[in-house]
Amino acid sequence: MAAKTNPIPSVWARQQREAEQPALSRAAIVREAVAMLDAEGAEALSMRKLGGRLNAGATSLYRHVATKDELMELALDEVFGEIDVPPADGPEWRAAVAEAARSFRATVLRHPWLPALLGQAGLAYLGPNLISYSERLAALFTAAGFPEPSRAIDTLLSYTVGMSSAEAAWLTTVARSGETEAAFIARLMPAAQQVAADHEHLVAAYAAAAVAPDPVELRNAKFDYGLEVFLDGLALRLPG
Repeated sequence: MAAKTNPIPSVWARQQREAEQPALSRAAIVREAVAMLDAEGAEALSMRKLGGRLNAGATSLYRHVATKDELMELALDEVFGEIDVPPADGPEWRAAVAEAARSFRATVLRHPWLPALLGQAGLAYLGPNLISYSERLAALFTAAGFPEPSRAIDTLLSYTVGMSSAEAAWLTTVARSGETEAAFIARLMPAAQQVAADHEHLVAAYAAAAVAPDPVELRNAKFDYGLEVFLDGLALRLPG
């Protein structure tokens, strides 16, 4: 007797199409879930609260989305549709990869919950938008001549996810303060400088930060510096 197998825990593995209902469709549920995640964060997402926002009971939602985990997969795939990747037939691969990285970062800053869900939603990579994103990056790196494009993609994502998730966490902290970023930094700086007082290298860094220009420009420059270092290293992997 064959052993019973459990279903694969992913909305993308069920291969079923829903009959769209104008009043409450999967697309409408996902759009509202993304709005809720943007406003309140991943911790606040629940089928009950989402049903309340849609004026529908949780039972009604389950007719379209089987579990909360599936809802998270769908929300994640929805925002991946916002990330731009230039076509592979462009003139210069470095500029195209940089554009893709900056688009990913911008998407994370709009949806700061994205990195956390990316680590939790196990089979999210099967979603149509995420598949399309991966395919476009693979085409870009293949056209550039990289023999193992998947490794280049993984390394790019490691950099962009790491940098943008830290930046998103910082901006979430700033938002909770109710102040502008510049005002929050100005209020924080005396305490930071006091903590760093016995660390000579950090003293110089905090002194420079205290007179830094617009914090948005500073964050952009920080991301671009690391991106250029990444691209320089990646270029060394090209054959010839």
